[in-house]
Amino acid sequence: MKTTPNSFVIANSNKCIGCKACEVACFTVHNENNNVVATVGTVTTPIIPRLYVIKGESYAMPIQCRHCEDAPCANVCPVNAIKQEDNTIVIDEKACIGCKTCLMACPFGAIDLLPQYEDGKEVFQINLKKQGQDGLRNAVKTIAYKCDLCKDSGEPACINACPQKALTLITPVSEKKSRNRAAALSLLKTVGNYK
Repeated sequence: MKTTPNSFVIANSNKCIGCKACEVACFTVHNENNNVVATVGTVTTPIIPRLYVIKGESYAMPIQCRHCEDAPCANVCPVNAIKQEDNTIVIDEKACIGCKTCLMACPFGAIDLLPQYEDGKEVFQINLKKQGQDGLRNAVKTIAYKCDLCKDSGEPACINACPQKALTLITPVSEKKSRNRAAALSLLKTVGNYK
């Protein structure tokens, strides 16, 4: 059984300036349904992107999901909230219980656990009462967030927002063919020099 490798976005750290325009674009795309207008001075919820710009003294680069075919995050999720849909690894935010196992399993650090927001407000856990105990009371519901390649919007918003064109959507099959062609042309040129 042959499967098509999942696509993913990768950054060129030599081009990234750490401006975080990709984070804002990501937040905006994923909050269109929550009636959040992402303009200066009007954002009432924290900006929660699904990629995370990491900055050091001599580098900056966004970290985001690689959409692994045998995704460790999906393999450890106890409630099966992480699934593969259309060659993309996605989190069902309604099913996520915020247990942190996916966060610990991701080898890239591409998953974050943050409060869930609906209509610009934090979502609270349901108050539980079991055998005379109060259970959770007014606890904010936390869920896992990660890149979903803007599955509901087409092309990832981060790519278009980057002023330095540091982000690229990698399609492994196309990338391999492109590199094979380049290697063949290089070899042809090298062999031609020996005639």
